[in-house]
Amino acid sequence: MSKSFSKTMYDLVKSRRSIRQFQPTPLAREDLLKVADAGRLAPSASNLQPLEFVVVDEPEKLKQVFACLQWAAYIRPQGDPRPGQEPKAYVVVVVNKNIRSQGYERDVGAAMENMILVAWSMGIGSCWLASVDRAKLAQIIKLPAGEYVIDSVLALGYPAESPIMEEKDDDIRYWQDDLGQLHVPKRKLPRILHWNEF
Repeated sequence: MSKSFSKTMYDLVKSRRSIRQFQPTPLAREDLLKVADAGRLAPSASNLQPLEFVVVDEPEKLKQVFACLQWAAYIRPQGDPRPGQEPKAYVVVVVNKNIRSQGYERDVGAAMENMILVAWSMGIGSCWLASVDRAKLAQIIKLPAGEYVIDSVLALGYPAESPIMEEKDDDIRYWQDDLGQLHVPKRKLPRILHWNEF
């Protein structure tokens, strides 16, 4: 059993890419619940669990949140979601700084990767966004002032694009070709893998 599970997880990891163009199909709340729960179940340093999650799926709120986000720095503006291809949901990751005021980024990373992979296992694409107008977004989601801060946002929706992974060592910038196909460089494994010593 563990052998086939590992293969399935590995395939998910290998095929996952950030998605920035989404189909107009709404996402089921049952699926969004699973995604958020995957974030909740992620490892947490000292098991302090400082993260909370705000799922946004109402059409008017989706527009407001979209206006708070910056996309695809290397290929802006053509890499931004086109009209009609915006995300169908967001998970806003919030940190309770009364629980952990420093080092929570590791918790966020673990929670995000859990959510990204669970979403992808259901055919839902995602994009992790850290370029966020946090003050404006805090007002939209009615975040209490004080102990809570927004770390980042996970955009979700069924993919309307299929980015291609390119193994490269000379340039890490993703690009679009003449047909609008997104290419995403990843450093070659032999270049970054070391056995027993550096």
